[in-house]
Amino acid sequence: MCGFAGVVHPQAGVTAEIGKMLDRIAHRGPDDSGIYEAGNGQTVILGHRRLAIIDPENGRQPMHSADGALTLIYNGAIYNYLELRRELLAKGHPIRTYSDSEVLLYAYREWGEACVDRLLGMFSFAIWDASRRRLFAARDRIGIKPFYYSFDGDRFVFGSEIKALLADPTISARANERGLRDYLTFQFCLGEKTLFAGISRLEPGQCLTLAIDGSRASLSVRTYWDLHYDIDESHDESWFVDHLAGLIEDSTRVHLRSDVPLGAHLSGGLDSSTVVCLAAGMLQSERLKTFTGAFHEGPQFDETGYAKQVAESAGTDYHEIFVPGNELATVLPRLMYYMDEPLAGPGVIPQYYVSQLAARHVKVVLGGQGGDELFIGYARYLIAYLEKCLSGAIYETASSRPYAVSLESIVPNLPILSTYQPMMQGFFREGLFGSPDARYFRLVDRTDGMSHLFSPDLMGIDYRPYEAFQAIFNREGLHSLINQMTYFDLKGSLPALLHVEDRTSMAASLESRVPLLDHRIVEFMARIPPNIKFAGGRMKHLFKNAVRNVVPEPIFERKDKMGFPVPLAQWTKGIAREFVNDTLLSQRVRTRGIYNPAAIEQAIAGEREFGRVVWGLLCLELWHRIFIDGDTALAGV
Repeated sequence: MCGFAGVVHPQAGVTAEIGKMLDRIAHRGPDDSGIYEAGNGQTVILGHRRLAIIDPENGRQPMHSADGALTLIYNGAIYNYLELRRELLAKGHPIRTYSDSEVLLYAYREWGEACVDRLLGMFSFAIWDASRRRLFAARDRIGIKPFYYSFDGDRFVFGSEIKALLADPTISARANERGLRDYLTFQFCLGEKTLFAGISRLEPGQCLTLAIDGSRASLSVRTYWDLHYDIDESHDESWFVDHLAGLIEDSTRVHLRSDVPLGAHLSGGLDSSTVVCLAAGMLQSERLKTFTGAFHEGPQFDETGYAKQVAESAGTDYHEIFVPGNELATVLPRLMYYMDEPLAGPGVIPQYYVSQLAARHVKVVLGGQGGDELFIGYARYLIAYLEKCLSGAIYETASSRPYAVSLESIVPNLPILSTYQPMMQGFFREGLFGSPDARYFRLVDRTDGMSHLFSPDLMGIDYRPYEAFQAIFNREGLHSLINQMTYFDLKGSLPALLHVEDRTSMAASLESRVPLLDHRIVEFMARIPPNIKFAGGRMKHLFKNAVRNVVPEPIFERKDKMGFPVPLAQWTKGIAREFVNDTLLSQRVRTRGIYNPAAIEQAIAGEREFGRVVWGLLCLELWHRIFIDGDTALAGV
């Protein structure tokens, strides 16, 4: 796990503040740093900050091939590096170390751009191919590791975090109106967009090539991996359960490959408990260390009881931290700095504290991220299943018969459905003839009922997030509403959650691994027929059967998983009230040009509980102050 930055330009003699760029991301790699610069008619400058995990003694970067023709900078972990190493050695490649970085370098030498198809892991990397005068870069299939870039037609600047790019003298921090509209709608950006004008992200499963031809540079970006829902009708449920169990076990096994101390996040829910129990059973020479976070504001914010049950059952070394609300005014600006962009929800706060706790004991942690998206763990997916059942009951066809639903499967889920009233109301208002994409968009649209909080100029720009949403949601080959919903989450909300995972862990110089998001598991789940994956309307049905004998029974039978709720209402009405008012009712907000200050004042003064609207406004204004206004002192860095 590391951080990198680089500049490529077709003309020699171009300056780059590579040292400053690396300083901005020093937290990603405190163990070592290195810089490489090449000429040959162009400027190529590559910089790297290292967090040493695999072969700590021999994995320095930038790393060069034996003949000097290839140079690599890389962030991530290739979990099948030992298998690839043996294969590449058999083909005659002069691999000298046991570093996954060197394996990646020679995988490119052997298979070229197709090397990404051979990699099992999380990664973003760039390889300068001097003989061909081109830079090849790629990001992992799911988007666990980040890659950002800016290209003006000549100069290509890239890095692991946006703040590194902003240290380049040619790039200034300007707000991207389309990115802002995405953020206000979803609390994340879609596609290649970021909140910064002129700065793009390489999307999950994409690679790029920057080719230098004389005094010209050309950039091409392509998708090398996407999820395909090729439904497998040839097996029964027991086969899928057994195969899924084997994949989860193997993924956990390879994610334990590390040459430094390793631990795991533990929330007390099914996903993290599964990873912890499997990992603890596989470690032979040491006890797994686990890390749990909670709040003192009430039992609804405290799952340590469940986490302790798992820790005791698995025999782990248990650690916990209670997050203090009186630090919000200092911690939230710091988090916005580390995040680069405000994304997702307030779960970033406890994740940051738990990462800080874990970093005092280990350098690598495993987590259960992605389980809800993969295994049908959100209540909104239940609505899609019931819609299919009702449709099949009214217009029965051969394809709809497997979705037969019973009263027994509906009744236990009614309390869950009540939490998704907007989508349910749309369903019953529009019926089976309504537009499913419109209903789901209303569920994920954060601007619903709050557009009056922003200036007409911003809300009236020539860009509609709904159309960008439709392009993903209605992609050809998804076949069912459940697939459409999970696919959008894979492309939208999951990368945002992984962004939080990356930044909160890297802020503590900690490598975070997510075994459930092994791309083999993701692809396998996409092949399973919905009536098996979601049998009887039971959420996580297949996953639960696959791990039934892995986790303690009380965890397996839980009906009250909280999802790491944060007591923001209590904080902002009490201990942090002055901080919220000083930020959102300030003169800066009144002159920012994107808000409607009078409407914001009314919203804060209202009786409604502090929710996602005010949270989004607070994070957005802090982001503006730190990055657009340049007030980095606010973040304490």
